[in-house]
Amino acid sequence: MAENEKTKEDAPVEEVAGKDTESGEAKAEGDAIADAATSEEATATCETPGEEKPIEEEDPLKEMEAKLKSAEEATRLEHDRLLRLSAEFDNYKKRSQREMTDFRKYANESLIKELLTVVDNLERAVDVGTSPEGEGAESSMMEGVDLTLKGILKVLEKYKVTGVEASGKPFDPNFHQAVMQEESDEHPEGTVLKELQKGYLLHDRLIRPAMVVVSKAKAQAEA
Repeated sequence: MAENEKTKEDAPVEEVAGKDTESGEAKAEGDAIADAATSEEATATCETPGEEKPIEEEDPLKEMEAKLKSAEEATRLEHDRLLRLSAEFDNYKKRSQREMTDFRKYANESLIKELLTVVDNLERAVDVGTSPEGEGAESSMMEGVDLTLKGILKVLEKYKVTGVEASGKPFDPNFHQAVMQEESDEHPEGTVLKELQKGYLLHDRLIRPAMVVVSKAKAQAEA
């Protein structure tokens, strides 16, 4: 009777101990399965193709060939540009030379047109002077010549041609050319007495000096 009671009391302890053992074994087995799954996932992740590629080193030869091709293309483009610029410059020089030649050839066209009117007046004056039936031919010719001279001076003035003042002025070698000297009591020495040929300026440049006679002091009589 006592043994049966003892067996009944020990049974729950053994039963609990058995349950704890089974629970520990199940937990360990679950942990092992979880570790195995994690390891498989990591392995699968590492072996999945296409997600991560190994870094490939660039070939120095290929890189050099690419740079060389780029440099050759840039050189070709620059050469073509220089050829075009050279051709354009040659055309510009030829055009400029033609324009300069035409300018030199026809630079005096306007002046000649102005002088043609003066030539017409001279021809009319000569015709009147040589006409046998013309009355007062001499006075008419002089009038025509006077008009012609005024016309010429007007044309010269239009093109900024002015005369050099000489008569009665002190001799100036910059504007006067002395061709002879005369003794004079009325004028200081070195004064322009006569103007033999008129001098002219173009703007402020002397294009022809005036030809003049210059005064000098009289020689003293010997005692």
